[in-house]
Amino acid sequence: MYRRAYVLLIGVALLMGALAAITAISVGEGLRDPEGFLGPAWMRLPLMVFGAFLLDMLPRALYHGKCRWGAMKQVVADRWRSHWNRERVTLVVLGIVCFYLTYVSYRNLKSFLPQVHDAKFDRPLDLLDQALFLGAEPAVVLHTVFGTTVTAHVLSLIYLWFLPMVPLLLAAWLVWSRNISYGYWFATSQAICWSLGTASYYALPAQGPGFQYAWRYTDLAHTPTTDLMESLSYGRVAVMWGGFDGVQSVAAFASLHTAVTLLVALMAQYTVRNKVVHWVLWINFGLTIIATLYFGWHYIADDIAGIAIAVVSFYLGGLASGQKFDRHRLSSHPTTTTSKIPIDRAS
Repeated sequence: MYRRAYVLLIGVALLMGALAAITAISVGEGLRDPEGFLGPAWMRLPLMVFGAFLLDMLPRALYHGKCRWGAMKQVVADRWRSHWNRERVTLVVLGIVCFYLTYVSYRNLKSFLPQVHDAKFDRPLDLLDQALFLGAEPAVVLHTVFGTTVTAHVLSLIYLWFLPMVPLLLAAWLVWSRNISYGYWFATSQAICWSLGTASYYALPAQGPGFQYAWRYTDLAHTPTTDLMESLSYGRVAVMWGGFDGVQSVAAFASLHTAVTLLVALMAQYTVRNKVVHWVLWINFGLTIIATLYFGWHYIADDIAGIAIAVVSFYLGGLASGQKFDRHRLSSHPTTTTSKIPIDRAS
């Protein structure tokens, strides 16, 4: 039923894994696990799948079972029969495993970038920024308009929220999407988005204005984003000189913060009925773009490319998961169905 989504989701994950392995061999490095705090990958993947299951079951059992063991067991059993059918379990397992493989491959390919391509497009991208701002530097304009203290802390929170947002929203769409096809849409679009972002890093290698022109950002208040940028800068230098056991994460073009936050906003617009959720995610997308320029993570062209990646990923993921897009409406309806969930026309 979801053959195109299966093929695309698994295919992207395997392709990214193969490219990461080939690149590692070509630069004489080994593949690294960027998120080792939960143990090795063979342990982490089952934990992530179990965590998605627990995220759905535990609050429901505690609330409806009123902390009584017998009632909680019944709530879990009822939920398992009504929601966790074979199609849902397949979606959750396949979505998490394929996304994780894609993400780990992305992190490794991004880390190998300084050893494959020197960052040589910062100057052209910076000149384009100044041309678009009539000779001014975007960061300087934003610092003047928004200030460099309170706004810095707010935008830092917005930018860093991205890190937990990605896995949490992936789990939300996989576990709670009211139609199975929406979960495949989200997971497949995410995989495409991260892979296209990786390709863009190699197409136009650049560090970003915050790393290449760091003096422009010295007036900003010290925030957690400041610490993150310093850490990433040291990591990049260590990778270039060798002997670094981690991964480096400096790459500007295109902005995956922009791409992913737009992709999430589009997914909510088309598959979630709650208008408040729409507004929250669209505002998050807008503030994220401002944050990328404000702190010097990206150039304007990086954000534009991120928007293009999001739209392409969203559309291809929709086609693969059986969506039919209605003209002149920010909605769609799936052309696929399941044994338990009929075709549901989103409003």
